[in-house]
Amino acid sequence: MTVATTRTGTGTDAPVTPPKIVRQRRMRPGLLGLAVLLIALGGLGSAFAVTSVRATGSYLAIARDVPVGTVLSADDLVTVQVAGGQAIKPVPASQLDQVIGLRAAVALVPGSLLTPAQLTNEPMIGPDQQQIALGLRAEQVPARRLNPGDKLLLVGTPGRNAGDAAVTRFDATVIDVAADDRGGVIAYLALAARDVPAVVVLAAENRVAVVLTPAA
Repeated sequence: MTVATTRTGTGTDAPVTPPKIVRQRRMRPGLLGLAVLLIALGGLGSAFAVTSVRATGSYLAIARDVPVGTVLSADDLVTVQVAGGQAIKPVPASQLDQVIGLRAAVALVPGSLLTPAQLTNEPMIGPDQQQIALGLRAEQVPARRLNPGDKLLLVGTPGRNAGDAAVTRFDATVIDVAADDRGGVIAYLALAARDVPAVVVLAAENRVAVVLTPAA
């Protein structure tokens, strides 16, 4: 027993309050794991933000509709800033001069990034083809607009002579189109070399009907 001493020096038996023991708080394993997870996610978020900023670059995008086969000009393209664009490998804006003059291998849609696979420097005239210019009046044009790459069927209409009753057909591909001063168009077409003479004769006699095929 602990003895307490009074001011007079006389000892008396009295209970003494024991010292308080401060217990250490135990952190729950679940809370500890959550804290670790939050710290890890914060680190990953910071790393992603830094990586995205570093990956941002200037690339070429399509500014307007570009039909297949069209030669690209500066007006067809616009420069955009894109983060993480390396995954689809777009054309860098620094290569603008190298892109101008190439043809669109596919139809290009405004707002999409330009990729090398969408471009070609191959001519639209095949090895066994030749190009002709065919003047068409407004009522002869089979669509409101002909585009490079459109597939046409040229049909020879019957002439005045009895021997011209046979109907002939020729496949053609639009290379380019220009408006004339009479409201019509001049269509530059690629045809099989063997068909060129017959089409030229029909065109001279104004006996060519033009049909836009479903494959266009």
